Amino acid sequence: MYSILLTYSLVGAVSGVLAGLLGIGGGLIIVPMLIFCFSWQQIPHELSMHLALGTSMASIIFTAASSFRAHHKRGAVHWIVVRRITPGIFLGTFIGSCVAARMSTNFLKGFFVIFLYYVASQMLLNKKPKPARQLPGPLGMFGAGNVIGAFSSMVGIGGGTLSVPFMTWCNIPVHEAIGTSAAIGFPIAIAGAIGYIYNGWHAQHLPDYAVGYVYLPALAGLIVTSVLTAPLGVRLAHSLPVDRLKRIFAFLLFIVATRMLASLF
Repeated sequence: MYSILLTYSLVGAVSGVLAGLLGIGGGLIIVPMLIFCFSWQQIPHELSMHLALGTSMASIIFTAASSFRAHHKRGAVHWIVVRRITPGIFLGTFIGSCVAARMSTNFLKGFFVIFLYYVASQMLLNKKPKPARQLPGPLGMFGAGNVIGAFSSMVGIGGGTLSVPFMTWCNIPVHEAIGTSAAIGFPIAIAGAIGYIYNGWHAQHLPDYAVGYVYLPALAGLIVTSVLTAPLGVRLAHSLPVDRLKRIFAFLLFIVATRMLASLF
């Protein structure tokens, strides 16, 4: 058990730094690493992706809270955006988790692989939406929250890969977009964790210490270190060449996605 907790703690340390540094949500790293660890623990294949997504969402509750507090101290959270988009986020994320719970592991893996390739391509090409408009009204923000929440819950992330480009498009400065994305990740993670717990409550063959589709030993290891390292990522985001780091990280995502794609066959 100690070696298992240590392994998950290392994964959490890396994901916490990335969440604060790149504003992408540590789930992009947490999910594939959890799948690898679950395979090592011989957890049934048909449950591995659902447990990875649910556990990732639960861990992001703590990562996002630590990250957005650090961003808030630097005045980088646009709280008007958070208030307007949160209702849509809650509904979209919960619905997305309900849909994902009914999908097969291979389908979810394939969906995740496509998403990884998309994110890696965006990072490598460094394509950013041009600030072309202002924030939409209440209905538009509710719809945007639905979309961001639904996709985030199906890939187990805090939503940064979707919310940051959306806010940049709406003329929010990039550092504010990253900080606000961390705050938006908090309701995404809460709604997603609730959804995966609810939908996995009566699932069969769950491992010991699983609450629905949230695996508690992994969650404990992840949150211990991710909460501590997320503020470090925030400090680095204000001092390092983030664009260059994103390109390096993009190559890592290509490797991870290709490895997961190969595992489907």
